Amino acid sequence: MWMNAFTDTKRPRDFFSNGVPCINPDHVLASHFATFALSKPGNMNQFNFNVTLTNTNNLPGLNTLGLVLARIDIAVNGLVPPHAHPRASEVTILLEGSLLVGFVDTSNRLYTQQLRPGECFVFPKGLIHFLYNTDLMKPALAVSGLSSQNPGAQISSVATFISNPQMPDDVLKKGFK
Repeated sequence: MWMNAFTDTKRPRDFFSNGVPCINPDHVLASHFATFALSKPGNMNQFNFNVTLTNTNNLPGLNTLGLVLARIDIAVNGLVPPHAHPRASEVTILLEGSLLVGFVDTSNRLYTQQLRPGECFVFPKGLIHFLYNTDLMKPALAVSGLSSQNPGAQISSVATFISNPQMPDDVLKKGFK
């Protein structure tokens, strides 16, 4: 049964799982379980980081497995700002550079750790967390695994201050005192 869940990106199918067409088990290939999507850094955004994700288009074997992999490139002094994944926990392993990582629990307690290459950190599902490259000479490279095929991501500051339509000023003034 599990083989029915692989995504067929070439042939139309009548069976869908997670909204993605499934591969006929007779057509499953080893290449459905491999990808080069994480092999190169992407373009940095205004926060000086880039996240490249696997998905069922670039790694069809992921369909129904409840997993996503992410390559995270963070420039010198760059920041993945406070954000949350409403549908997934995340584990991040640092490959290159130096990162200060942390999350805030529901009691507003901050947990932080300075990571060196080879070390990892877990961010519980739905909690606000960040990754900050503290190295002033070298970029950082990390890989994360997330526990959902569709983890979602919401950057706290963007959601709060750049919503459409905008939040009322009175709400922001009272909320942030």
